[in-house]
Amino acid sequence: MHVGEFPGITALRRRHNGRGQAYGIAAAARCRTGTCLTRILQLSNRCIVASAEFRFYAELNFFLAPACRQRPCIRAFPRDATVKHMIEALGVPHTEVDLMLVNGEPVDFSYRLADGDQVSVYPCFGGVDIAPLAKLREPEGEAPRFIADAHLGQLAKHLRMLGFDVLYRNDYGDSEVAAIAADENRIVLTRDRDLLIRKDIVRGAYVHAIDGDEQVIEVIRRFRLAASARALTRCLNCNGMLRTVEKSAVADRVPHHSRHHYQHFYECDACAQVYWEGSHAARMRERVARMLNGAAGDAAP
Repeated sequence: MHVGEFPGITALRRRHNGRGQAYGIAAAARCRTGTCLTRILQLSNRCIVASAEFRFYAELNFFLAPACRQRPCIRAFPRDATVKHMIEALGVPHTEVDLMLVNGEPVDFSYRLADGDQVSVYPCFGGVDIAPLAKLREPEGEAPRFIADAHLGQLAKHLRMLGFDVLYRNDYGDSEVAAIAADENRIVLTRDRDLLIRKDIVRGAYVHAIDGDEQVIEVIRRFRLAASARALTRCLNCNGMLRTVEKSAVADRVPHHSRHHYQHFYECDACAQVYWEGSHAARMRERVARMLNGAAGDAAP
């Protein structure tokens, strides 16, 4: 296929400096608002040497430009381009990809594209174990740990309610989230596509749901967390673990009514927040049950 048939490539040939040499340009994935998502590949007339066909499946189409959704799309790529670079240039964060096949064979993110390759890209499979095929990242541990960005405070609190280790602050910047995730091997939870494309983030999840409970269900399904839930064992405020304490040890920090009507008390080992088994605990357990039942019902294949 002729280079001139690719959008944006013909324009390259018209842009010259005073000596008649073509300038390079950056291929940019763009979100629905038209703002630049990220600059991925530096292209020039001399380095565009080949093209490949890409096909994205299921929810990965959400990230694509309309012209590429639900159909194969052909894109040019520069010399030595990896498949990871190209899928992110098209708008799909690498964290959302669970399996890639090139010409029918599984590959990892470092695979260097060849002219005429046919690339199939699949999302994370909630209910199917594809570990023998997927080679994109190391297996997750039995107890995955998370960090939620500054816009997902309710999700962080709900996951803590279920007993999961979730760091959160409402003043986290993207660079801080990425650094903590890399240092502590945490999974990034966010609705910010730019954040997930950062190269130092290995594991992450774009949270599609808007409703708080639906967000929890989405995360539980994606990471298969239902069996690992240990409800009401973490502090909702700071993420610390709760331990049983004698009523007498916390009596001066508990309201008079609660001190006289309840017998079981707990204290956060990090911030010393006191909790007790009151009527609110029963309501929280009911909510936990609804979220876990919701995650179990109509689970994605």
